[in-house]
Amino acid sequence: MNPLVRRFIKTAFGFLVLGVLLGLTMLVQRELGGGWPPPYVVSAHKHAIFVGFVMFMILGVALWIFPRAQADDPRFRTGRIELVYWLLLTGTLARFTGELVRGYAGLPAMGGVIVAGGAAQVASFLLYIWTMWYRIRPAGRARRAGSRATEEG
Repeated sequence: MNPLVRRFIKTAFGFLVLGVLLGLTMLVQRELGGGWPPPYVVSAHKHAIFVGFVMFMILGVALWIFPRAQADDPRFRTGRIELVYWLLLTGTLARFTGELVRGYAGLPAMGGVIVAGGAAQVASFLLYIWTMWYRIRPAGRARRAGSRATEEG
């Protein structure tokens, strides 16, 4: 497993811890504090779990298991996947932090941070898809079996 894949997966675990701890805090607030957490805090929790944990894990594992990029692949560059990582990390942290601050401190000025974080998340996903597109193909044995079937048919 290469270092970039490990970074995606370890980051996913970090966001899982953040999301679970925030979820526990929200549970205590609801059950023992007598109040529902603010909607922005619920959104921060969802982003930590669904984007921070789930998407980092999916993107990291896909990077690991997809067939290697072919030598003539016009799109795949490790530097682009590094950019995806940093865009997704900063975007998700901006969403998480911005929504927590807005939810608990009520600062409307955090709206710009939240929107910028969301835009970075969207940009990271689009760049990942564009970069990985040609790696979605049969690997090794399946590709050779397919080319033999074409030759025979």
